[in-house]
Amino acid sequence: MRLSENIQKLKTNFKSSFWVANGMELFERLAYYGQATILSIFLRDHLKFTEVEAGQLSSIFGGLIYLLPIFAGAIADKTGFKKAFSFAFGVLAVGYFLIGATGMKTFSGLIPESLLFPFLTVILIFTALGGSFIKPSVLGTVALSTNEETKSLGYAIYYWLVNIGAAIGPLLAYLVRDYFGIEFVYLVSAISCAMMFFVTQFFYKNPVQNSDSQDLKTVFSNLIKVLTNLRFMSFLLIFGLYWVLFWQFFIIIPFYISDFISLDTPIELILSTGAWTIILFQIPVNRLTKKISTQTAIVIGFALATFTWLIWYFALPVTNGATINLFGGEVAASIPLIVFGIFLFSIGEQTQAPRFYEYIADLAPKGQEALFQGYAFLPIALAWGFGGTFGGWIYQLFTKEIDNPQMIFLVMSGIGLLATVLMLIYNKLTKSKG
Repeated sequence: MRLSENIQKLKTNFKSSFWVANGMELFERLAYYGQATILSIFLRDHLKFTEVEAGQLSSIFGGLIYLLPIFAGAIADKTGFKKAFSFAFGVLAVGYFLIGATGMKTFSGLIPESLLFPFLTVILIFTALGGSFIKPSVLGTVALSTNEETKSLGYAIYYWLVNIGAAIGPLLAYLVRDYFGIEFVYLVSAISCAMMFFVTQFFYKNPVQNSDSQDLKTVFSNLIKVLTNLRFMSFLLIFGLYWVLFWQFFIIIPFYISDFISLDTPIELILSTGAWTIILFQIPVNRLTKKISTQTAIVIGFALATFTWLIWYFALPVTNGATINLFGGEVAASIPLIVFGIFLFSIGEQTQAPRFYEYIADLAPKGQEALFQGYAFLPIALAWGFGGTFGGWIYQLFTKEIDNPQMIFLVMSGIGLLATVLMLIYNKLTKSKG
């Protein structure tokens, strides 16, 4: 009876636009994370860019797709979420197809090799522009299609579906890469977004929107207000160091697996470990850490991230070339070690992520809590914008020029240690100032 009542509650307490928007978000995340797991390898091994060039292109796409929602959200509020979704999925479908087409034999030779980098730069900016409308439109729909009683559950469902997409996308990417070729992963992402374009047209209905939505002038004014708050920006920049470590899972780790373990290693499945860990362990981790202070939880998250890269620094060189029996077959010993590291990093992420938003609420000046929460993803954008190029450069430096790949993991451990120490200092300074 309890289960049937809960199911009925889900049916009646959420408007249809809530379920349609979250369903579309699932497919968009599936498309994004499917291609994200192979982007660096696609650029380097298939299109023959250097590690630095692959990192630069990854930075352009990843940085913009997390930065532009600041402005895309204001436009979506004005145009309505249905138009925003239509634009977003239309652009994403075309963009993903064009990215994949650069590596397809059918279109070989259409773009001169000398123009491939600028061409991809334009396409990645174009694709990120479309993708930037998804998050504010989905979150806006959740906000407007729930009430005070259901809002918390609504955001929990949204977060859960995001991680389902982040887990399934890499699985599909692996199957497509294995059977058809790496370039066709982008075709799957394009098809997924094209399907959601039509879902938007036929099934999504705009919820009633607030009349007090911000215009772009207000957005720019608020951005300046946030950027000039030194206490808040210091916090975000320190947090950006943490996200630099996270994004190396999509730059350094695929390169390392491809070069030092095996080209046939299921990189996509390994990188999906984080999403599956969140799906399975978020609730238990939250319960175990709920009595830990916000500041301590964030430092624990940083420390586990640092420990992950430190483990790899000491253990990966030892396991290179070694194999172990696993599930009835031999696998490279480095693979479960990398999986364990991502798992450990993800436990740290789950420990600090919910507290991150609590901390921002405490940092925000009175009456500006919502404004400051709107810029909470700036560290992710800044870290992707810098981290892709940095990761590509570090990898190329220590594998091609210095020939000491182990140092890559020590450098990343150093960044994690720096972030942890800076956060401890920041906590002490802000606590002493009251």
